[in-house]
Amino acid sequence: QVQLVESGGGLVQPGGSLRLSCAASGSEFSSNIMGWYRQTPGKQRELVARITSGGITIYADSVKGRFTISRDNAKNTVYLQMNRLKPEDTAVYYCNSYSTDSRDDYWGQGTQVTVSS
Repeated sequence: QVQLVESGGGLVQPGGSLRLSCAASGSEFSSNIMGWYRQTPGKQRELVARITSGGITIYADSVKGRFTISRDNAKNTVYLQMNRLKPEDTAVYYCNSYSTDSRDDYWGQGTQVTVSS
């Protein structure tokens, strides 16, 4: 079992920055693929960024060059640094942990990010 707790969301002006954190419990963290997803009302949850255990990253086209995902396996934590935020980045952001061994999927409770002047 993996439990995920997100933090770092909030209200920020366009052009500003936020850093989201996701603290994970359990011994599987270092071997799991970690990701950040986001969802707005009436829309499907979408991938924002993902990082493998080896540090390989992928990003949604809409956030490339602005967002950076990273992980600290010693702290069982994954981060999402969000720069040059836009109003369209407003969403609930969810942390995800995927085990390539068991194929189990784990989700955090979500953290609200609002980009508005």
